[in-house]
Amino acid sequence: MKLKYGQIGVGHAHANKIAVYRQSTDWEVVGVVEQDPELRQRAEKDPLYRDLKFMTQEQLLNTPGLQVVGVETQVRDLLKTADDCIAAGKHIHLDKPAGASLPHFKKILDEAARKHLVVQMGYMFRYSPAVLMLREFLKNGWLGEPFEVHTVMSKVVPNDDRRKLAEFPGGIMFELGCHVIDLVVGVLGKPDSVKSFARKVGPQDDKLLDNILAVFEYPRAIASVKSSAVEIDGGDRRHFVVCGSEGTFHIQPLDAPSVRFTLNQPRGKHGKGYQEVRFGNYPRYVGDAADLAKIIRHEKEPEFSYQHDLAVQESVLKASGAAIE
Repeated sequence: MKLKYGQIGVGHAHANKIAVYRQSTDWEVVGVVEQDPELRQRAEKDPLYRDLKFMTQEQLLNTPGLQVVGVETQVRDLLKTADDCIAAGKHIHLDKPAGASLPHFKKILDEAARKHLVVQMGYMFRYSPAVLMLREFLKNGWLGEPFEVHTVMSKVVPNDDRRKLAEFPGGIMFELGCHVIDLVVGVLGKPDSVKSFARKVGPQDDKLLDNILAVFEYPRAIASVKSSAVEIDGGDRRHFVVCGSEGTFHIQPLDAPSVRFTLNQPRGKHGKGYQEVRFGNYPRYVGDAADLAKIIRHEKEPEFSYQHDLAVQESVLKASGAAIE
């Protein structure tokens, strides 16, 4: 039997992932909520939402058998909507970043834990085949002890979008760099400290911090995270590198990944020295939806804990130079 899924919001940049749930054999999409009249009118004309029932949030949350809600509102409304869904006893897929208030996000996670509800974050590289390969290497100890992580997540943000992002003090790191911060914390854990170096370099008349470097400090490792909103063809240079005492693993680009890694000795089916694996384009969010279905059906435990997601969000805010409040 298919699991019932509903979506609140169409205003998030990744709200189009509803197509994955519509195409999946695991899920039945029962309805969509959008309170903003302009956004709703636009969505009703979009083939992405064709034949889906638009309803109020109250109607959706009271739909018989509804188990999971995708929270895809504009960022400013993510936490309030997530709060409502958890209060209604629903599992959620919460898009990123997890709002500007760490205490509010912690409250949501604590309540979800108390009710045994899943909070799956929408970081888009979690189920990348290259990232899954990296996790296998780390799990098997093939890279030895990681001592360095270096990652870049950049693009050119159009002027209209810059003004929207400038609503939040975290700038481009808050909006875009959060995706790779999720990976950094996955590899090295919660950092001892985070130092943020933020600049505005674009000529636009806005307040967006569009060029940010963050340094994550650990007892035996350092990570550098770079994100900008002004890099030409920035997508091609997006990368994630882990250097360990026994090998190095380099993913570039991140969106259609290729992997170049080296090992100090043969490991599993892999030989010593540098090797390459090309994955190319993969269907984004298909892995997330499939994994969520298994978790809801109690076929497996979540890959990412509440503690991990809280550590990621705290790190995102610190890396952005934003206040922790």
